[in-house]
Amino acid sequence: MDRREFLNKLRSIAVGGLTLSLLTSSLMPNYALAEQVSFNDKDIKATYAKFPSLNGHGEGSGYLVQPNTQTADEKRPAILVVHENRGLNPYIKDVARRLAKAGYVAFAPDALHPLGGYPGNDDEGRSMQSSLDPSKVEFDFIAATHYLKTHISSNGKLGVVGFCFGGYISNFLAASLPNVVDAAVPFYGTPARTDIVNNVKGPLLVQLAEIDQRVNASWPAYEAVLKGNRASYKMHMYSGARHGFHNDSTGRYDEKMAEIAWRRTLEFFATNLRSI
Repeated sequence: MDRREFLNKLRSIAVGGLTLSLLTSSLMPNYALAEQVSFNDKDIKATYAKFPSLNGHGEGSGYLVQPNTQTADEKRPAILVVHENRGLNPYIKDVARRLAKAGYVAFAPDALHPLGGYPGNDDEGRSMQSSLDPSKVEFDFIAATHYLKTHISSNGKLGVVGFCFGGYISNFLAASLPNVVDAAVPFYGTPARTDIVNNVKGPLLVQLAEIDQRVNASWPAYEAVLKGNRASYKMHMYSGARHGFHNDSTGRYDEKMAEIAWRRTLEFFATNLRSI
């Protein structure tokens, strides 16, 4: 159902002290819950960085987080973090900090940079992102991938992790840049389009939620392509979990499944992003 129909149905059950405002506020993300690593954690250093995107919107921007123990001349594996369909919100920033805390150079681009950046709330961010040219957004993420791969702090090994829309972008980058992306972890993301999906070589760690009909419907055909490509991949289906189960700022969060998925993600990157 669309947003209007959803709100109308909520109004029908908003009785007594249970107001529409109370119901909707309970469904909004609570980003205080999502902060597992503080922005001023002593083990990391965070800033913002811009990069050229000539085939996209001209310029991109993102949140760059590095381990504080990394010396000026030390190189580390790098991981691109791709947000959902609403811009660079606090949850995704925290995911980048978690990766930096684990020893990686993490970079989380904001697709909404051409429109002034993430606006501070997910509803507006979702609307803004849907107004952008999808092909230009894809080129922005391609540019971000090259920027991070060649970053002065990177050792040349590059991983990608993304969620929902970011899961699609993870698959898209694995297909568009198979010789650039060394490991990809799409969380509940659809495959790359059919004209490029045969380029995927992997390795991929595909994370799917059991209760996610739309995305899961695309998996059998995608797996057939991966097998045909002899691509290196592993898929995990998380029992009882819903689309978005890793996002700990929403009611879709499944703590047990999210922790298992994140442990597997870190193990996958540790295996595939070893220093060259």
